[in-house]
Amino acid sequence: MDALEEIQQLLAEARKHLGTEVAWLSRFTGEEQTIIAASGETEAMNVQVGRGTDLNGSYCVRVLAGTVPAVITDTRRHLVARELPVTGELRLGAYTGVPWHDRTGAVAGMLCCVSRHPEPTLDERSTWFLTFIAGLITDRLGDPAVTPHRPADPTETAVHSLFDEHALHMAFQPIVRLQDGSSEGFEALSRFTHAQFPTPDKAFAAATRYGRGIDLEYLAIRRALDRIDELPGNTRMNVNASAEAILDDRVQNLLLAYADRRIAVELTEHTPVNDYLELISVTERLRAAGLLIVIDDAGAGYASFRHILQLRPDVIKLDIGLVRGIDTDPIRQALARSLVAFAAEIGSALIAEGIETHAEHEMLRQLQVGYGQGYLLGRPAPFAVTTQPGRSRTHPSHTPILASPEPPGPAS
Repeated sequence: MDALEEIQQLLAEARKHLGTEVAWLSRFTGEEQTIIAASGETEAMNVQVGRGTDLNGSYCVRVLAGTVPAVITDTRRHLVARELPVTGELRLGAYTGVPWHDRTGAVAGMLCCVSRHPEPTLDERSTWFLTFIAGLITDRLGDPAVTPHRPADPTETAVHSLFDEHALHMAFQPIVRLQDGSSEGFEALSRFTHAQFPTPDKAFAAATRYGRGIDLEYLAIRRALDRIDELPGNTRMNVNASAEAILDDRVQNLLLAYADRRIAVELTEHTPVNDYLELISVTERLRAAGLLIVIDDAGAGYASFRHILQLRPDVIKLDIGLVRGIDTDPIRQALARSLVAFAAEIGSALIAEGIETHAEHEMLRQLQVGYGQGYLLGRPAPFAVTTQPGRSRTHPSHTPILASPEPPGPAS
């Protein structure tokens, strides 16, 4: 039996074990992914071996970037998935996918299981099983005897350029108290100058594909912390890190070096965590040193709620999908009201992301959400320095800084 026959058997086993209609294996080449093997009802789902599709329009790149979870049991109920054209093109009702790697450790493609209808039984155990299968596939397709020589990949070259001195800069978006508009802190957001990566999620996804994801996260955190002396007094800086990055010794040591400087770490991971005991150990160590732990995107899916239950965060951020249109949607209001009560019960602060209208702002105030972030309150921008007679004051040039009343809120 040759390698491709073995892979075909592995795909069939994955599909049957998860109870999905189709399993496929794709390979990434530049900005395209090509399905190289598939099993199941492929014709019914318009899945064609040898078909190349735009990677930027796929679920796969978003899973790698952490903007969609690795398991979507019902695409019609997922705010991002249901809007993607590929959902209709492939008749996707349920999805789960994990990366497979080449022998260098770079992400080579994705192993995915899909169905036309919802699959409520898909969960973290599904991705653990797929990860095991992906490892077996790596053992076969990572073999030079099986994988032909590939020409230099321009995307890989672009990823390496992200580490150039001027390729990455930081923007800072204010986090404010909704009751009085005073600034509580700033979230540090990555911005890249490379034209191939117009949005940060594409840059981080590409870096992950080529085994440089944690390296790029480390660089972004370091660049953000380099600016910490420019923060207005008594405000906090929020930096983003995936679960994988937080478990990295370099990232931990960097954060601990700034532990006395009012830092919060936003856990951005949307994919399942295999070892919560290790992650809890690290987050407790960071918390004991003085950092706050923030769970991002609450309300976006199962993974964020699992993080909340396991990690007991200091701060919970409401996902933009929950905030958008909350002023007119009783269902969103009910969920937000429940999260306000839940956060109060466990002693966590609550931040609403993506506030863009005055109506959303007012509804969140009425629901007693304490803090907010969004274009209405201040766009991400570089820090600018304004020198006044007798002292120097630093602030983002786009928004005034109001005095923070005592005691501090989620940044305390």
